[in-house]
Amino acid sequence: MAWDEWEDLKRQAATHGSARTRLDGPAGGGDGGGHDLLVNQDDLGAVGHEARGLHDALRKQADIDGMGSDEHGAGTTMRAANELKSHGFATGPALSNSVRAWTSQVNSLLQACATISNHLNYSRKTHSHDDAVIAASLKQADGSAAPVSALSKYFK
Repeated sequence: MAWDEWEDLKRQAATHGSARTRLDGPAGGGDGGGHDLLVNQDDLGAVGHEARGLHDALRKQADIDGMGSDEHGAGTTMRAANELKSHGFATGPALSNSVRAWTSQVNSLLQACATISNHLNYSRKTHSHDDAVIAASLKQADGSAAPVSALSKYFK
């Protein structure tokens, strides 16, 4: 059964012509509309900068656990939760759980912002270096850099 299916696929491929490798165009779009693959370094830098700014602002403003810390490192909200617990109020443990959950979520968001910022900075540097290497190795007859879309002619 599988062999018959394979033979049928081969017949269909032979009928429709040879397969082609498409480097930079949309599916069924032919030559890709004449556009090269482009990554705007300024856009990457701007997003990375915003992620870093969000990280810094969040770190300074969202730390409920450590706000108003005493000599033992307990913030005012956690001290209030402990005080409520010591007097038997049910809101004490609930407030304590809320602060722990908030702190965990803030730390996760801080880590995500730092990762985004670092990754975009790394990507920007890496792609810039890759572009320079590719440009140096691909030259047209007149010595100018060959556009990425021109590479498709080598795979026909």
